Amino acid sequence: MTSLSDSLSLFIDHIDGCVKNNRQIMVVTHMDCDGLTSGAIITKALIRAGVTCSLRSVPEFSADIISEMGQDTREFHVITDLGGGFAGDLDVGLGENWIILDHHRIPDQEQDHQRVINAWRYGMDGGVEICAGGMAYLAATALDRNNADLSPMAVVAALGDRQDQGDKRSLTGKNLEISDVAKSRGLLEVDLDLLLYGRETRPVASALAYTSQPYIKGITWERGNCAALLTGADIPLKDNGRWRTVADLSQEEKSLIINAIAEYAPGKGVTEAMSELVGHTYTLSGEERGGLLRDCREFGTMLNSCGRMGKAGVGMAVCMGDRGVSLSEAEAAIKRYRKRIREYMNIISSERWRTTVQDILVLVNAEGVVSETMTGTIASLISGSPLYAGKMIILWTGGDGNTIKFSGRKSRGCPDTPRLDEIMSRGAQRLGGVGGGHDMAAGARIGKDKLDEFLDFIEADVKNV
Repeated sequence: MTSLSDSLSLFIDHIDGCVKNNRQIMVVTHMDCDGLTSGAIITKALIRAGVTCSLRSVPEFSADIISEMGQDTREFHVITDLGGGFAGDLDVGLGENWIILDHHRIPDQEQDHQRVINAWRYGMDGGVEICAGGMAYLAATALDRNNADLSPMAVVAALGDRQDQGDKRSLTGKNLEISDVAKSRGLLEVDLDLLLYGRETRPVASALAYTSQPYIKGITWERGNCAALLTGADIPLKDNGRWRTVADLSQEEKSLIINAIAEYAPGKGVTEAMSELVGHTYTLSGEERGGLLRDCREFGTMLNSCGRMGKAGVGMAVCMGDRGVSLSEAEAAIKRYRKRIREYMNIISSERWRTTVQDILVLVNAEGVVSETMTGTIASLISGSPLYAGKMIILWTGGDGNTIKFSGRKSRGCPDTPRLDEIMSRGAQRLGGVGGGHDMAAGARIGKDKLDEFLDFIEADVKNV
């Protein structure tokens, strides 16, 4: 079996060849946080190596994308956070002029493919131990050890991909090693704290309202209710006329917040949900205090918002270091993103016919409401609700080309089997679609006329375990 070092040596050979022969490179990546960061990491490393390259993002990989790549003037292609299952098509369309850096599960026939540099090939769990950003970082540091300064972006990628699955929301495996590199270089601070969104940037009530993991009905997106809850817990919202942030709170006040939330939203799964509000925080030392990018999770949310709101290029520019116009555009994108999420969640919550619970399955019909670029976001929010602890969320909406787009998420406490990625992959393949991902988060796309068959397959597959 090929080792990771052997695969990275092959990658270096390809890049050295491009530099020597003045061959241009196109980097193609996914539009979510992990995609934008992994694309930016490897692009920055390639530019430093002397390569002329371009970077683009796509919502998903397909035969059409490969056809476009084949017609592109760039001679070599690096694909990040995408491409699993397409190695054969890439060989036909691009010959040897491509390489993949990824972490999604791949079919058996790609396990020995030399141009597929995938975490699972080397004994790493791509679901929790390393993401595409981490794989891109490993490739970047193989090119030049000085690229270790890109380690903070790999941490953002891991957190944005919800890989903080260790004790108290910590990173594990190769992600932990990469975060340790960032810490050792003075680029990252890791602490235990209250995990509210905008710890350093937002008034406490807003931070609580905008914290969507876990999703708590009546609190998430409801700033007025949050302010009332905090006031009822005797927590001052202002100090000398200035709005207090989470960073201003004492440990006693943080405990009071946890207790107040538990009393406000009692019920099944609340203890587990409350545990999600305390854990490891990851702070970028070099970013401006009080800024949107200082907290790694907040940075990741901003990148996801850029991708989902059609501003992937803006997100990539911020990852590459732009702290001017692009950052301002990103701030505007995240405001629109939050507004849209709030609208979607309000409709799904109020129109109860859209949600059906069957044993551990929660089926959510989001057709006519949620855009296909936002299905993963909304499925993740629903999976964070204490109401659905231990369950599997399957959400769908209409997609381009008369298709149906599915996003699945496992909530905390959901059984290990069946694997969500395997369900999505098997069901989509038998119906002429595409699917895959990870055990905790996966997706699929099928023809619209196959919707009922796909749902029947999922229900039967889960029951048969």
